[in-house]
Formats: sequence, C-alpha cells, structure tokens
Amino acid sequence: MDWLDRVARLKRWTKGGVRAPHKPLLLLYALGDFQRDADGELRYSAVEEELKRLLAEYGPANPTTPAYPFHHLVSDGVWEVHTDAGPGSPGSGIGVLRESGATGRLASGLRVALGEEPALLGRMARVLLDAHFPVSLHADLCEAVGLDLERSETGAVRGAEVAARRQRDRRMREQILTAYEFQCAFCGYDGAIGGSAVGLEAAHVRWWSHEGPDEVDNGLCLCSLHHKLFDKGVLGLGEGHRILVSRRFVGRSEASRRHVLDLSGRPVIGPQPGLPPVADRHREWHTGQVFHGEARQPVLQG
Repeated sequence: MDWLDRVARLKRWTKGGVRAPHKPLLLLYALGDFQRDADGELRYSAVEEELKRLLAEYGPANPTTPAYPFHHLVSDGVWEVHTDAGPGSPGSGIGVLRESGATGRLASGLRVALGEEPALLGRMARVLLDAHFPVSLHADLCEAVGLDLERSETGAVRGAEVAARRQRDRRMREQILTAYEFQCAFCGYDGAIGGSAVGLEAAHVRWWSHEGPDEVDNGLCLCSLHHKLFDKGVLGLGEGHRILVSRRFVGRSEASRRHVLDLSGRPVIGPQPGLPPVADRHREWHTGQVFHGEARQPVLQG
C-alpha cells in the first residue's frame, strides 16, 4: 500500500477556496505521538484542548473544532477510532466523542509499515507540511506537535536506541510562553492574532541537541528576531540576567540600534513571580558555547 499517496490525497472539505488543514494537523499530531510512543493512543477528551490550540494557530480564521477531523480522518484509511463500547467512531459531535471515551490512533496497517520502515514517518510528515503549510511554519509546527523531523527522516534508531533517545516535550512552548506572560523577554513584543501568540517562540538556552532540558529554567520566550540572534550568538545572558550584545555584531541602521544594540545591559523581562529564571549553569553554557566574543558595554539610559 502506498501510504504517501494516501496522505497526499486526504479528503478535505472545500468551499470557496477556504483552507481546511484540520486532517493534516491531526495526522501530524498523531505522527508526533507515534514517534514518542508507538503503542500510545489519543483519547479525544485528553487531547481536545491541544488540538483546538493547533487549529486556532495554524488553521483558518473561522471557528472550528477538532471533533471534525477526529471522526472523518477514519475515511482516509490512515486513522482508526474506538470507544469504550468497541471499534468505530461514534460520530463527529463533540459531546458524543467525549462521553463515549473515543480514542484514536494511526491505522493498524500504517503502524506496521512505520515499524518496518521508520523513515516513512519523516516522508509522510514532509508531504503534509509541503502540501498544506508554508516553509516558514514547518519548524514551528513540528515543535508544536512534538515531532523530531530530523530523526524521523533518517529512521536510524530502533529498539533500545529508541528508548535511549531523548524525546522533545511538546508542552515546552506553552510552558515557556506562559512563564514569560506571552512577551519577548528581550524586547517585550507580545503580538497575537485571534487569541494566539504570533512571532513568539520558546528558545532553549542550552540547546536541546546538546542535552538542554525541556524545562522553564532552560528557556526564554523570545520573538522570532531575538530567538535567531540568540541562537546565532549575537545576544546572550550575563550575570544578573542582563542582556549581552556581542562586540562582533555590526549594525548601522536605526533599526539595528533600536532592536539590537540598545538591548545591551537591559534586564530580562520575566519570568512571572514564583517561576524560576534561567539557571546559571544553562546561562554559562550559552555564554561559553554560543555567544560570540566579548560583550559590548551596556548602553547608558537617559
């Protein structure tokens, strides 16, 4: 069976050119869950809120519900649902999905195929991402659903190696953005659209690829610009949780001065009271391993 063809041909509601990424989003979420636990299941009542947030952030502006794809994806042959009463979906109503204990997971044949050919998961994810979302959103989407795309595309780890591989925590973004009250810790940017933060990201201080934990004391809420500059070593964190700007950074425009150079010496915004700031061990790792050269002198405020 050609699973890639099935994924590429997902039946979607179409009317007046309105985008309908409901099924692709659910399938990406399910692939991320399978990557973490091949035997896991998704109980509708337990994942409804997460799926609603995904639809609000990556779906069309009109109100929608995850109940629709949870039921209708079955017809595409890649998804199966059972309830407390037995196999089969009870329908697309929110109430009946909750009350029946509806639980979904990838179809049994697809689970077998993914077990035999792990790299298939990455190819399926690529088909979904390329067909339904712009490249600029691919990394954010993978983070949101907890999908390690690099690992999924190589398909290189099995058995004990899979158990030993660290798994990303897809709750990290929500925890970090909440800790910093949905504003950039460096500049205070707090944009949102339709109730969903836009242009804000959860940045690891000690990189996840270098044993950095998915914990609040290893994270910062940063806007897209300052996240990129932080990961490139232009910006860093100094003692007293003040912002460092590398002497090697060159920017002559007013925008460079305002968005980068003027940050030197400013205190980090957040986290909210009662939550831990960036731990010194993670801050020191970033300063030693990522930050470029010496820091500029703090800008005198006046």
